[in-house]
Amino acid sequence: MKQLLLTAFGLLLLLSSASAQIDTTAGRYLRPVFPQVSVVRDVEYGAAVNSAGTNQILRLDLYQPQGDTVRRRPLVVLAHEGAFLTGNRNDQFMTELCTRLAQLGYVAVSIDYRVGFFPFDSVNVGRAALRAAQDMRAAVRFFRRDAATARQYRIHPGYIFAGGSSAGAFVALQLGYLDKPAEVPAYVGLAAVGGTLEGQSGNPGYSSAVAAVLNLSGAVGALSWLEPGNVPLLSVHGTADTVVPFLLGKAFGLSTSPRLYGSGALKPRADAVGIPNGLKALAGAGHVPYNGSSPGSVAYFDTTFRAVRDFLRPLLRRPGTVLTQQAPTFWQHVQLYPLPARAAVYLDAGPGFRPSQLTLTDATGRVVRRLFWPQPRLVIERGALPAGIYYLSGPGLPARRLALE
Repeated sequence: MKQLLLTAFGLLLLLSSASAQIDTTAGRYLRPVFPQVSVVRDVEYGAAVNSAGTNQILRLDLYQPQGDTVRRRPLVVLAHEGAFLTGNRNDQFMTELCTRLAQLGYVAVSIDYRVGFFPFDSVNVGRAALRAAQDMRAAVRFFRRDAATARQYRIHPGYIFAGGSSAGAFVALQLGYLDKPAEVPAYVGLAAVGGTLEGQSGNPGYSSAVAAVLNLSGAVGALSWLEPGNVPLLSVHGTADTVVPFLLGKAFGLSTSPRLYGSGALKPRADAVGIPNGLKALAGAGHVPYNGSSPGSVAYFDTTFRAVRDFLRPLLRRPGTVLTQQAPTFWQHVQLYPLPARAAVYLDAGPGFRPSQLTLTDATGRVVRRLFWPQPRLVIERGALPAGIYYLSGPGLPARRLALE
């Protein structure tokens, strides 16, 4: 009962803030208006059992603009690289990226997550990625809990973004788009990591939803994870990456690796299902070319940072996607009938109805109609739509299947 009450309170907090936006005037989030950054290190955000069977304390470092007086600030949660075997939150690239974001006015955090797996096969690397994503979810919930209680970190709960580099990008992509247990490959086995996507890493009762995903040299295991109504996506990736494929391939080119869909494949999928997205393809560049101290790496870092900056800032000037999400149970009470249909389809809302924007896509993911749902009952006229399978979805609402005869 306590967890249900916490969840309800968190949702009310998000919905009550739905019309709030972030003030981007005076160059904030565009220029480094805060030359000095303060860092709070070793913040404990959770704990979980790692691959060795021991309980691991999870920590993060928090970067914030020194002297900032804004009461509710956007947050970027970032995860380091390291192939799920190594790495930590003090990674050079993470440190520099967090610092530069804080100079713009963001709060940025670099998290540690559980690493390590054995044997070295696709099953166990898949489980390692799921554990890491569970940890990032716990970090997001940590700040939502703080926003609802102590407000120590002055985070706006509707403007939390997730990102990462290489393995960390896999983590952020899973948090943003792997949202159904059935999407976890059967050979990986969700039961082996606790049986849930959310995991047990801490801060239960709060949402782990984010307003956008920053994918830096990452990939997903299935393009179908990206669905209509999902949050915006930015990808930055070297086109000559031989570690994580830019298009379709296998990690490190190993035959034992599962098939991966890199940034170049994510772009057309996101376009097809109507996800706002951007891709900065680094022509001829290899893996994580922005991480290093050489002149070339510094130049790639600047390019990557500008891509992140220019992608995020417009999102601050509108209500965050996460704010307009409805309770996960809402869609379960919606009635869609008759199915299959010959003419109009009726959509009847259950308890907790709120007006929404809906998207209708065909079986290929192409958007065929955008709809506004202003009242509990919506009549969807067939019009000139040909017979076939379609999917109806909205912000925070999983796709519902409908058939036209």
